[in-house]
Amino acid sequence: MNKYLLSIKLILILCLSLQAQTSDIQIKVLTEAENEPLLGATVYFEALEKGAVTDFDGIATFTEIPDGQHQIIISFLGFETFETTIQIPSNTELMFKLKEGGNQLDAVVLQSSRSTRTVRKIPTRIEFIGAEELGEKAIMNPTNISMVLRESTGIQMQQTSLSSGSTNIRIQGLDGRYTQLLRDGFPLYGGFSSGLSILQIPPLDLQQFEIIKGSSSTLYGGGAIAGLVNMVSKTPDYEPALDIMLTQTQALGSTANVFYSKRNEKFGVSLYGSGHYQKAYDPEDDGFSNLPNTTSISFNPKLFYYPSEKTTLWFGLNGTYDDRIGGDMTKIESGENGIHQYTEENNSKRLSSQLVYQTQLDSVSSLEFKNSVSFFDRNLTVPDFNFDGKQTNTFTEISYNTASDKTDWIVGANLYTSNFDENDNAPLQRDQKDVTFGAFANNIFDISDNWILETGLRADYNTDFGFFPLPRISLLYKNNSGFSSRIGGGLGYKIPDIFTEEAEYINFENVLAIDKSTVDAERSYGVNFDVNYQTRLSDEIGFSINQLFYVTAINDGLLLNSTDNGFFQFENASDKIFSKGSETNIKFTYKDFRWFLNYAFIDTRLNYLEGNPQKPLTAKHNAGSVIMYESKKWRIGYETYYTGKQFLSNGTETTDFVTMGLMVMRNFKLGSVFVNFENFTDRRQSRFSPLVLPPHENPVFPEIYAPTDGFIFSVGLIIKPFGNEDDD
Repeated sequence: MNKYLLSIKLILILCLSLQAQTSDIQIKVLTEAENEPLLGATVYFEALEKGAVTDFDGIATFTEIPDGQHQIIISFLGFETFETTIQIPSNTELMFKLKEGGNQLDAVVLQSSRSTRTVRKIPTRIEFIGAEELGEKAIMNPTNISMVLRESTGIQMQQTSLSSGSTNIRIQGLDGRYTQLLRDGFPLYGGFSSGLSILQIPPLDLQQFEIIKGSSSTLYGGGAIAGLVNMVSKTPDYEPALDIMLTQTQALGSTANVFYSKRNEKFGVSLYGSGHYQKAYDPEDDGFSNLPNTTSISFNPKLFYYPSEKTTLWFGLNGTYDDRIGGDMTKIESGENGIHQYTEENNSKRLSSQLVYQTQLDSVSSLEFKNSVSFFDRNLTVPDFNFDGKQTNTFTEISYNTASDKTDWIVGANLYTSNFDENDNAPLQRDQKDVTFGAFANNIFDISDNWILETGLRADYNTDFGFFPLPRISLLYKNNSGFSSRIGGGLGYKIPDIFTEEAEYINFENVLAIDKSTVDAERSYGVNFDVNYQTRLSDEIGFSINQLFYVTAINDGLLLNSTDNGFFQFENASDKIFSKGSETNIKFTYKDFRWFLNYAFIDTRLNYLEGNPQKPLTAKHNAGSVIMYESKKWRIGYETYYTGKQFLSNGTETTDFVTMGLMVMRNFKLGSVFVNFENFTDRRQSRFSPLVLPPHENPVFPEIYAPTDGFIFSVGLIIKPFGNEDDD
């Protein structure tokens, strides 16, 4: 009897041990058409509620998967979802191919296109920066998104203040006010935020960037003359995510970022917090700071509700406190003393809300409602002058999408309000209210397998500046040999306000309010044309090239001119601002290596001035090279960027310069460690010309055309308590 009992026990133990056996597996995902690895596809074990995202080689890695049969779901935005059953362990390679998914509603690749199509089937040219590259740029600069934008072809980050570090984005040589910043499709900052906008957007909770160059006003209204940048936030998944990023620089800057997300059947949450402290930094020891003393805190909680598989409702808050003071190092550290009198201090507070309701009405139609309210409070103080005000913006939109075999439609309407209220004690009252109503329709039509046409029309009405009809058209040609080409153009406009780069440069001192009876809105037209080709030079070498040509013209450009009594007033330019140029992007891939080459030719002319001079602080020639090595354990990047000669406002020609950077990251099971050498050749403007001119107590700051902070060395740690998907 005892023998039988012992046998039964042994059998039970053996069965339990067999049941408990697990395997580490890799699942490879390819495109069906090109047979190429698919980066970013999701592989999901339904019963285990366990998922992973494919890497650069199209491989999703799982650990401790129980042996036996499993139902998996493979999905990627823009491709048909694939479901199958696999056996673990498997005697064959687990490799699957996805087919492009036509007009499925779950195939939303790019939010900025508002289309259900993949990027290859959208006539509008959209540049995409994914999570992998964003992660690299977050290592290089964890405090804000300026690094992501600065290293994109044809985009310049123009610093407007040495003391505060205020920075504006320029696309294709046009001022920052002509670029619309969006986050999850919501208008973001701008206006009174001006050069602080870019500095107050940390990158760790962002999933992707979408950049459209050229007029994009049909879908997004006024302001998108040079283009738009849409930042897409990370959303919660069934697998919990927790990222903790700590960074320290030799320039005495410390940054901490924390992101957490998780969802279940009905609810999801994402929580993001960021803190940054920078001690005033003077690398050339001239007595004035090149990096201001900064304390910045941001938080961004979001709550998601999923009442059904077809409907999502989410609500988010974004809060930022930012205090920065730069200028005379002695005054910053010890207080005013003798000639040590000059500082510039910016204290700002921001609170904004976002509400989105999305529902799928049927298999081809969806409805979306969104609303945001943002409040911005800024106090700018320099000796003998203070600029203090508050700005409240609201945005409300409803849109309807529908699709058929060959046609996508989106129609919608929105309301945008802006209210700037300057402190009542200010000698110049520059309050401004704007209300704009808009309606739009956009259509994408498959003429054939090779030709796709996109047309759109927006009609905006501003209560002060009138009616703006904004037509737009784009045409795409593509074939199966890797060649495609796009051409498109449209109209744009910008409602004038006092927050321009010229006004910010003089801290808005003695700048008169916009006179709506004499100043007209700026209007634009533009055309883009590009060609693309991608192929495989061999089994291991991939090659792609994109060549873009563009023209943008702005009528009634807003100028800040001096008056006889010492004030500055805004007027419309008598002739065009005319920008034309080209951008070249080349990419090579070989095993774990990638090599990117880019060149931008920017010719922006001020036709309202005699001789049609080049726009100041705009380099005509820019080039870059980035070499990346990426494996599961290592990520190494080496960058070289060339910036050509520029002209200052007084006509002086500047020197050209080259900057270089090196980043090394090592992945582990529960996180990563990294080092970054930014601008390690220490190119900075003070090596070419002074950053500060006397007198010391009332200094003059020349225009900024080169880096001011020089070499920055940083070390950091990324902690992932739930595991690092980049590790083996």
